[in-house]
Amino acid sequence: MKLPRDLAGRHLATLLRRYGYEITRQTGSHMRLTSTFSGHQHHITIPAHDPLKIGTLSAILADVAGYLGLTRRAVEVELFR
Repeated sequence: MKLPRDLAGRHLATLLRRYGYEITRQTGSHMRLTSTFSGHQHHITIPAHDPLKIGTLSAILADVAGYLGLTRRAVEVELFR
């Protein structure tokens, strides 16, 4: 699956709510999201850029997938289909 090329950081933060991520703070142009989906806290930082760079999006998805115990591909399919 090809990653979206026009995804904004704010929209990604909204999509990640299905995994329990909520914006806990914002400093400048970066948002800090926290999730307690599987019993312990996980933090990720997402730039509030429009659009996100592909490498940045890929790294964020890999981090979320590792936390959830899923493959990155499974996370991509669930978020973008």
